[in-house]
Amino acid sequence: MYLEHINGGAANSGKSFSMDNQLTFSGGGELDNGLNVSISFVLDQGDDQYTSTGTQFGAGAPFDSHSVTVSSDALGSLKMSGEGGDSVSSAVDGTVAGNIWDAFQAAANEPSYAPAGSNGLYYTLPSVVDGVSIMASYAPKGTGAESSTSMGITYSGIEGLSLTYAWGDDNATASANAEQTVLKATYAYGPITVGYSNSEYDSVVAGSDQETTAYSIAYTISDGLSISYGTEELSKGVSSASNVAADFARVKVAYTAGGMTLTASSATGDNIDYSTTLTQDREVWALGASFAF
Repeated sequence: MYLEHINGGAANSGKSFSMDNQLTFSGGGELDNGLNVSISFVLDQGDDQYTSTGTQFGAGAPFDSHSVTVSSDALGSLKMSGEGGDSVSSAVDGTVAGNIWDAFQAAANEPSYAPAGSNGLYYTLPSVVDGVSIMASYAPKGTGAESSTSMGITYSGIEGLSLTYAWGDDNATASANAEQTVLKATYAYGPITVGYSNSEYDSVVAGSDQETTAYSIAYTISDGLSISYGTEELSKGVSSASNVAADFARVKVAYTAGGMTLTASSATGDNIDYSTTLTQDREVWALGASFAF
């Protein structure tokens, strides 16, 4: 459950209540041959499609993300997503600051990286070296386009450190080929965790290049209480007086007790549509509550 308030002068949209609207069904087990198989289906109100009468679901609704995963210690893990999957690079391109930009319903946002989203494969190799994980993804070619591939490697061989580098291409649309590289690093020392992430998206479409850089620091005050601060900068490939970087910052407090998590956050966004228009500088505060049984 959430309460949110967006303020930005003429863009003030006031307070609003909301709640999550997805229901996930999942299950699995081990076969007689030692393979583990699991399946997941998501029902999502936002994915509903209606016929012209408005009384029946359209084709494919109301299912959203769904996948089947086959895994074993010797073979690794192979996941096929019918919808809602990730390529390796898109799976890690969420910023270390937590995608602050998404809270502003802003024109400035991360590019949509399509490959492996529907009917794509995501493979995690079996462990070959302690502290090293290798991933790969593949999406078949679209109409008149090439297939898309992505790879990544994560190193966690030093206590407290996690370092990930991923790269891939997005060829879902023949006339809009793009490449993406992502670097993400976090390091925890005692109660303090710091993070850095950078994502570069290079497209053949003029003006579609984008770079996202983020920093974060979090402090665990106690077993149930933590506070964090993060920043994000989203910049287009071509900068000008009317095309500036969008900057976001947020401080967030989280408290967990007995399966209940309460959150409070305050965030600012400047130039959220890549312009210096006054109404594109906004503030957001939000309260949230979630429950786990």
